[in-house]
Amino acid sequence: MKIKQMMLALACALASGMAASSDIEINDPWVRGTVVGQQATGAFMELRSQNGSALIGASSPLAAITEVHEMKMDGSVMKMRPIVRLDLPAGKPVKLAPGGYHVMLTNLKQVLKKGDAVPLTLRFEGPDKKISETRINAPVRDLTAGATAEHRH
Repeated sequence: MKIKQMMLALACALASGMAASSDIEINDPWVRGTVVGQQATGAFMELRSQNGSALIGASSPLAAITEVHEMKMDGSVMKMRPIVRLDLPAGKPVKLAPGGYHVMLTNLKQVLKKGDAVPLTLRFEGPDKKISETRINAPVRDLTAGATAEHRH
């Protein structure tokens, strides 16, 4: 009976756009759409670890390279760079959003259109140093999704 309840809870979580592992909740995952010739885009979501974990990698069959990135101001210049680890403090949400942390998908193998779904595998390191993977399908949103008005010119 308990297994049936757990399977039902997982099915409901996946259907609502949220995935869960034993320690990690993944809420509202999405990928920004692309146009013909565009070779890169970002995947965004909110992560929450119950016990304090870290996002240590990602992969997707739709991209040759998938990395965790951060964007931050360096003086007056916005810089983006890959990072090897994104700490997820216990109980606190960590947003992966345009202009901040995100999963970068480069050397895309196809155009990503609104309504498509991008399979992503996220790798986490738990507080016990064990590695786990969670697979999600992130829906593709419009090319301008997440852009602020000043960036839509």
